[in-house]
Amino acid sequence: MLAVAQGLLIPFLGTTLGAACVFFMRGTLNDNVQRGLQGFAAGVMTAASVWSLLIPAIEQSEGMGKWSFVPAAVGFWIGILFLLALDHLIPHLHTFADKAEGPASTLTRTTMLILAVTLHNIPEGMAVGVVFAGYLSGQGGITLGGAMALALGIAIQNFPEGAIISMPMHANGDSKLKSFLGGMLSGIVEPIGAVLTIFFMSIVVPALPYLLSFAAGAMIYVVVEELIPETSVGEHSNLGTITFAVGFSVMMILDVALG
Repeated sequence: MLAVAQGLLIPFLGTTLGAACVFFMRGTLNDNVQRGLQGFAAGVMTAASVWSLLIPAIEQSEGMGKWSFVPAAVGFWIGILFLLALDHLIPHLHTFADKAEGPASTLTRTTMLILAVTLHNIPEGMAVGVVFAGYLSGQGGITLGGAMALALGIAIQNFPEGAIISMPMHANGDSKLKSFLGGMLSGIVEPIGAVLTIFFMSIVVPALPYLLSFAAGAMIYVVVEELIPETSVGEHSNLGTITFAVGFSVMMILDVALG
């Protein structure tokens, strides 16, 4: 159980370390750096969705024969629609956007930036929780190494997210401590979501293929709706494409090597 507890906290640690950059770096992150980091995060999330979530979901449904794709397809679409609903219900602002999305709100720009990051941390926390629930149940062939690989991959892409929140907050006049806490707390939904998933493991296990693919659909929605567009804002550059490929490769290697 100690290893599981550590695994659930690894993604949050990534966000926290990223937020801590505000104590060591000045100003804000260069736009190209931010785009590169967003591309990397998109690559990690895409690879995690395939290797850590969709493929295991299909493998766990092999008993359905030629219909083994059904749980993965159904769960995937439920995840897409769930994030689509949240996208319309929660006011938030993407990094390079001038206009907020969701319902009209009087929230500050900083708060809506934090909500945007928090929004796409929800499926990441659920993904980690579902995978560790599968490992604890002993079903689905999910190993501790595979679960840790997913947690580590998400932690790596969470690192820049913490910095993307904390450094602009400080540049806009907030104290370093407040900026650090803002960046750190944007990732708090991940361990909370993961722990809740473990808590309801008795419900999760029978529907494990559906929940694995649900998390995959939710993460792919974030990638396509938010991360990839942010890598293409402004002057055309191949930077986002290259960093996407790097992130995808890193997550693929982690999952295969550790899983």
